[in-house]
Amino acid sequence: MKQAFTRRWTSVSMASTLMISGLAGCGSAGPAVTAQPSTTASASATASASAEPLGLPAGYQLVWSDEFDRGELPDESKWAYDTGMNKQGWHNREQQYYSGPRAENAALREGRLVITARKEARSSQPDWGGQAYSSTRLLTKGRAEWTYGYFEIRAKLPCGKGSWPAIWTLGHGEWPAAGELDIMEHIGSDPTRVFSTVHTTTGHGSNGVGDGRELLTACSAFHNYQMLWTPSEVRFGIDGRQHATYRNAGTGAAQWPFDAPQFLILNLAIGGNLGGEVDDASFPLRYEVDYVRVYQRQAR
Repeated sequence: MKQAFTRRWTSVSMASTLMISGLAGCGSAGPAVTAQPSTTASASATASASAEPLGLPAGYQLVWSDEFDRGELPDESKWAYDTGMNKQGWHNREQQYYSGPRAENAALREGRLVITARKEARSSQPDWGGQAYSSTRLLTKGRAEWTYGYFEIRAKLPCGKGSWPAIWTLGHGEWPAAGELDIMEHIGSDPTRVFSTVHTTTGHGSNGVGDGRELLTACSAFHNYQMLWTPSEVRFGIDGRQHATYRNAGTGAAQWPFDAPQFLILNLAIGGNLGGEVDDASFPLRYEVDYVRVYQRQAR
């Protein structure tokens, strides 16, 4: 997987800081969704890179947020812990066990959510599936879901070979028909690249559509990862700079399933088809989130 990923990046002109990735997303939200392995592929014409700015549109108001400034563990009125596939193993051949409420894997510290992946086998847990690593996968399913909006998540990513942090949304129903929007994905073996990908029936798995960009300080500084989702298009950006657009072609739900609610997911996967080879010396790995904010257009 690492060789294919490296070839894809180097095949694009290095004169551009917008690198086309076309990489697959994170897969399912649990046993109710069927996902396919992640691979690399060329982006289709439905995605385009742009130098346009991307910020909070006029007329939008904050409808949901978590500033991670209260308590010691993630607020369970806002977040659920996804542990549903620990026993059978997670999609994409990932190697982590996702813990429930546990400060060692997800805690609030100094106004931030810190998701920590550890080199440990949680063999005493009844749903342990033989994994050598622990981590956390949080989602708003059943707590908060949105149709359209402006999403902004401020985060600092881990850097370690085999790490695979993500910020993404999923719709209800079978994957990929319900749609997936990957606001941010990153792999530790290529620490200066981040990317966004869209998965639908017409393009998913190895044919997911997306663009990425170079971000030299992805692992050493906080950045704002953004998505503007409207009935006509989805735009992705970092720090107010757009790097990808996926447009509604008006051809039906197979290409545009994004007129229905989606829920948000924050997770740190380890290894697998995209995370690749794991360096045990890099653990523990810390994925820090300063805030999550969701805005929607005010009703007139």
